[in-house]
Amino acid sequence: MDYPKIAQQILQLVGGKENIINFTHCFTRLRFQLHDNQTANREKLLQTEGVISVVEGSGQYQVVLGNKVTKVYEQLVSFVGDVKRNNQTEPKLSLAVKILNAFAAIFTPIIPAIAASGMLKGILAIAVMIGNYYYQTDIKSYNTYTILHAASDAVFYFMPIILGYTAARVFKAHEFISMIIGATLCYPSIVNLMTSNTEVTLFAIELTKASYTSSVIPIILAVFILSYVQRFLDYIIPEVLKIIMVPTFSLLVMIPATLLIFGPIGIYIGEFINWVYYYIMGVSPILLGAFIGGVWCILVIFGAHRAIVPIGINDVAQTGHQSLLAFAGAANFSQAGAALGVFFKTKNKNLKTVAASATITALFGISEPAIYGANLRLKRPMVCAVICGALAGGLMGWGGSYGTAFANQGILTIPVYAEAGTKAFLCYLIGIGFAFFGSCIMTMLVGFNDIANEEESKTIQTSSSQPLTNDTTILSPVAGEVIALNQVKDEVFASGSMGKGVAIYPKAGEIFAPADCTITVLYPTLHAIGLKLDNGIELLIHIGIDTVNLQGKYFQSYVETGQHITKGSKIVSFNIEKIEQQFDLTTSIIVVNSDQYKHIDYCQLTHVSNNDNLLFIQV
Repeated sequence: MDYPKIAQQILQLVGGKENIINFTHCFTRLRFQLHDNQTANREKLLQTEGVISVVEGSGQYQVVLGNKVTKVYEQLVSFVGDVKRNNQTEPKLSLAVKILNAFAAIFTPIIPAIAASGMLKGILAIAVMIGNYYYQTDIKSYNTYTILHAASDAVFYFMPIILGYTAARVFKAHEFISMIIGATLCYPSIVNLMTSNTEVTLFAIELTKASYTSSVIPIILAVFILSYVQRFLDYIIPEVLKIIMVPTFSLLVMIPATLLIFGPIGIYIGEFINWVYYYIMGVSPILLGAFIGGVWCILVIFGAHRAIVPIGINDVAQTGHQSLLAFAGAANFSQAGAALGVFFKTKNKNLKTVAASATITALFGISEPAIYGANLRLKRPMVCAVICGALAGGLMGWGGSYGTAFANQGILTIPVYAEAGTKAFLCYLIGIGFAFFGSCIMTMLVGFNDIANEEESKTIQTSSSQPLTNDTTILSPVAGEVIALNQVKDEVFASGSMGKGVAIYPKAGEIFAPADCTITVLYPTLHAIGLKLDNGIELLIHIGIDTVNLQGKYFQSYVETGQHITKGSKIVSFNIEKIEQQFDLTTSIIVVNSDQYKHIDYCQLTHVSNNDNLLFIQV
């Protein structure tokens, strides 16, 4: 696979370097923050080698690549370098989305280290069980165990130092000053003071005693405030003194402020979050487990699961165990099972390959390929996975399942959940077994609208319509007022960069198939539709301008991606009155593969119905 070429194509299709505000990656996807999401070419991104899906959510434009993401990201960094903002304004995001994005950016870089530590804890747990059962030996007394256990626990103990660095990158504070603040919280003499029976004072002010080793929120708050303190100091201190005085005064201000104010506040916030989580657990662990097991992978689709990941990290850091990922494990195994069901059920060779690969990946804790490559794409398998994940999570909640590490939810980390006790561990095992096999069987029984093989698609084309060999016309997919494409108030379409075509301001909120065709793309927000007509013409129907921001509100779909439909079939309906109050409804109809034809023109009528000729194409 040519990773530099893929990276170059993705860079071009998201609008180039000048359209990128920032970008990062997680286990499976590139996460872009773009100046203009509409500039990105989603349809061509989906056709790019290695791209599984494209998702907009949480203020990000996400290109899903699966386990190839790291190599593509490295190539992107080499092409893009330091992203400049070019004095352009950033898109307006809600406070909740900004907080979510900040937490995602802070925790994403350290998740591999946390997952590796969890895996090591799982291996040690297996070793302890084998030693006790087969050799009647407690290996915890061995130096080797002590050293490896320290390696598995270090990331949690020194969490303030690690988060100090990642938070500084997010909040644009000095990385090493931030790490020193975190190290101060973990310093042995400070730890001893905080655990002593005597009063602890700073400048004659009594400190709130708290254990900051393994803490999460105090250092994030401290670095956030540090970023503003640092900017203020940069502003007032002369340039010649900045290199020494800014770091010095930053420490002199922030160490006392952290121990007196922000540290205790962070501890209280963390305790409150844990209290809420365990209060719900106390009310009904079954409902909590069912909720997390059911919606976890739905949250993954939008990246919103990262908002609750810190609960699990903080839980392990403070108490040594967590239940969050036990419930999330039910969701992961259910996605793996549903993908396996797709593998057994589908007759599409490409989909079968994708489903097989996605099943294995999900069993090892990475669920996105299963979600985007098979289950969400086909819809019904996703529903089956959600149902089985919820039932399995409820069983785990009833049994009190928990893990002793923040470990990725897969088959290699099952031993992490063994120390919870016989009942809890059995419920975990039965839960993931039910999630996997239950969703597999349910998917096979419920079925789905399969995607035809390329050979079958060719047969359909031959039987229903011949490939385009002569000049042809295309009917209008919507009734309304005809508008020249260069008059559309969207530069991407008006410039013709997406292809030649025409626009219509709809008078009826319905989109119909202009000919026998296959649905190649159905945007999740339903504002954009890709069609491949049986004669080879590829159409993009883009309903309105910036209507993606409605997130599907006021839209209704009647088809699925990959479905072959006949001329006149209803594809999408939408509420004109509601949408017109907020957005321009000018609908662009683009021939995406315009370069394959000599000439493309549109009718001279001012108004058309969905039965009138709209486009004329010369081969």
